[in-house]
Amino acid sequence: MLIDTITDENIGEKPVHVEKYRTRRASRGIVLREDGKIAVFNKANKNEYKLPGGGIEGDEEPEKAFLREALEETGCEVEIMGFLGTIEEIKTKESFLQTSYVYVSKVINDTKQLHVTQKEKDEGARLVWETPENALKLIKSSFDNLIASKYESVYHTKFIVCRDTRILQEYMKKGI
Repeated sequence: MLIDTITDENIGEKPVHVEKYRTRRASRGIVLREDGKIAVFNKANKNEYKLPGGGIEGDEEPEKAFLREALEETGCEVEIMGFLGTIEEIKTKESFLQTSYVYVSKVINDTKQLHVTQKEKDEGARLVWETPENALKLIKSSFDNLIASKYESVYHTKFIVCRDTRILQEYMKKGI
């Protein structure tokens, strides 16, 4: 099931013509703690709030990629409770098409140790736990306050914020 397709128009940009897109598959989603709070990955130096997740490596299955990404970005071993759907991002100015598989999971063990990349460290990576409602407010409110990093433009990050807003809205509507 397709949750949504995020395009340039969704972030207030005019699309450009693209002959061929680079493609990427990713896995991301909701990491739910026993107290009902969800993981939100904050890149403080960019004013960005996002859901945990990232790219699928090689022949990795989407489910395995999500388990790996959840452990890296939240420090939690998780159990997948359900599949929410897919979401697409079409970034014409980067000639980039990403399809993300979106899961809902629960924490089974919190190692309290993030495994972030140097890029994420440079961007001020930290984890916060919020109610779904507060998480949605944080993610949505970051849209107009984003700061570019040496790795990503505001254009790129606006897609992330818009995508994760839609994912969280879908989760709150459907639950799992």
